[in-house]
Amino acid sequence: MLLVQFTSDQDQPVCGLLDPITDQVRTHTEGLSTFTFINAIMATSGTSLKDASHHFQGAILKAENLAQEQRLLPPITHPDPYRCLVSGTGLTHKGSAETRDQMHASAAAEAETDTARLFQWGLEGGAATSKPGTPPEWFYKGDGASVVAPGAALVSPAFGQGPGEEPELAMIYLVDANGQPQRIGSALGNEFSDHTIEKQNYLYLAHSKLRPCSIGPALRLGLPPRDIHGTARIVRHGAPVWQRSFATGEANMTHSLGNLEHHHFKYERHCRPGDLHIHFLGTAVLSFADGVELTDGDVMEIGAPDYGSPLSNPVVIEPANATVVHVGEL
Repeated sequence: MLLVQFTSDQDQPVCGLLDPITDQVRTHTEGLSTFTFINAIMATSGTSLKDASHHFQGAILKAENLAQEQRLLPPITHPDPYRCLVSGTGLTHKGSAETRDQMHASAAAEAETDTARLFQWGLEGGAATSKPGTPPEWFYKGDGASVVAPGAALVSPAFGQGPGEEPELAMIYLVDANGQPQRIGSALGNEFSDHTIEKQNYLYLAHSKLRPCSIGPALRLGLPPRDIHGTARIVRHGAPVWQRSFATGEANMTHSLGNLEHHHFKYERHCRPGDLHIHFLGTAVLSFADGVELTDGDVMEIGAPDYGSPLSNPVVIEPANATVVHVGEL
């Protein structure tokens, strides 16, 4: 099942069931948002998202029209964006490890970089099943306010240096009333980052990740396919200037999904009832690695057949300035 979320005529979030073949969206019968709908399912004993299609008997809309009217929202949003944690995991795909290793290799030509070592640990112990496997890299991305809608601009701030797309799979979780994380599903994601800052020094990784991101348009319920193949491209003035295929899903990753989930939710603060989690699983390809520099107005597109229409977001690059932030004193 694929869910999308959009603004109603009353400017409220409403979820709908997407048929990717006909491009039709059947609205939730009671006009609920995705978050409210899923909470209702979780609170009802004996019900499951696997059998939830009968909840969508409302108006039938065209997904293409919703996109053209700029009514699409991220497929799930928390009514309190500060109760949504956006995070991610890197070095989970071979392509990303090679790219990062090239970025972080020192002039002294180390025999093995920290990146290579961490990646090797993932290869050796990232898919353990009888006990927790090797911890992955982990980073903080932002809260729910950092997630922009499909079609909306991803803004590189004035202090940014080199924005770039990151085509990834984003996992969606909701913590139930008992503090138990529940896997809702997955969505295509653009984990927009500043690769130029990161390249200067890998200790700047945290700074490079504090950027907006986007997921959607659709939320695929349940476990993601093990082997997902898609295409990422950069469109400039209506023509592609870069395009690469990518593969993700457990069949193409060093860490198992279960291991990534364990190391994310082993922290008590990540199990607060009612919190929404959006967790990016890492990328295999980057236009930055191929020497492409994004310019203002470029459009980033990320698509995979298992997830309906591609995720598309334009880049907005704010003019550089050297303004210093001054902190007041009470």
